[in-house]
Amino acid sequence: MSPKQHRPATIIEVAKLAGVSPSTISRVLNGTAVVAPETAQRVREAIDQLGFSPHPAARQLVMNRTNMIGVLLQEISGAFFPPMLKGIEAGVREAGYDLLIYSRQNEQASVRFGEHSVDGLIIFAGSMDEASLRRYYEREFPVVLLHQTPPPDCPYPFVTVENKSGAEMLVSHMIEVHHRRRIVYLQGPENHEDSHWRERGYREALQAHNIAFDPALIASGGFDEVEAGDAIENLLLDGVEFDAVFAGDDDAAVGVIAALKQAGRSVPQDVSVVGFDDVPFSRYISPPLTTVRAPIEQVGRTAVQLLVKCLRNQPCEAEVLLPTELVIRQSCGCE
Repeated sequence: MSPKQHRPATIIEVAKLAGVSPSTISRVLNGTAVVAPETAQRVREAIDQLGFSPHPAARQLVMNRTNMIGVLLQEISGAFFPPMLKGIEAGVREAGYDLLIYSRQNEQASVRFGEHSVDGLIIFAGSMDEASLRRYYEREFPVVLLHQTPPPDCPYPFVTVENKSGAEMLVSHMIEVHHRRRIVYLQGPENHEDSHWRERGYREALQAHNIAFDPALIASGGFDEVEAGDAIENLLLDGVEFDAVFAGDDDAAVGVIAALKQAGRSVPQDVSVVGFDDVPFSRYISPPLTTVRAPIEQVGRTAVQLLVKCLRNQPCEAEVLLPTELVIRQSCGCE
């Protein structure tokens, strides 16, 4: 038998034998469009006669699929991202896809990642500008947003947590149990929706307890240990009086506690400090951190589940809001 006879048949040869185009062969193989029964029968007979078996990679190219789900992040830092990525990885594995993680360096770079690299994208808050989101939407490219609501004209599914109610529980606890009245709130990154809703919860807790809102008690902590520590140092230097700090998140709370200790303030005796997220280190710092437990890992897993539904043309929830719960430890003043 000659070497030529050992060579696998190509899709072009199958198409020639069946008297159809290669794209028709693809439609029959992948079920991507309706093909007349008699045409489909000719294609199957040609496939059987030539022993045609498409290579998996070639089949993916024909289907314009990669079997890959992408995650777009602005950066990977702090204690928040590992559990979220763990949930995403678990969801991707369960769905039978591979995972590609991209941490963008600038707005232009983000738009190069997507359509030809992955079948669908999970985009974390602030990682893609609205113009790019609209371009993806116009091209009907599957996207799920994390911790970010979509633009009004791009109704992508999104997943987030109950930031407002969690923050309200946290601040109310400091007011009712520890009688704190001068409570600092450290905002997250600019235009970050989690920060916005946590501030809403903070303000509503103050209002519910007849405590006037004081803009002097609002500062930027950036969800960052260093920035939060600097913010507290500046408040102390400016002579702002406060007896509690809602740090915005747990990473920022670490910086707050360090800055207060450096200034000779005792936590929680002089100043209560609370965070948000309940990342793994929160129970081990000194004092252990009172915080709000957010289901970070489940957020990632849920985002994958929504995206897979979109990829499979199944009904998909427009919004998933996962519950949070108060976790009481010692940094607020509880024993």
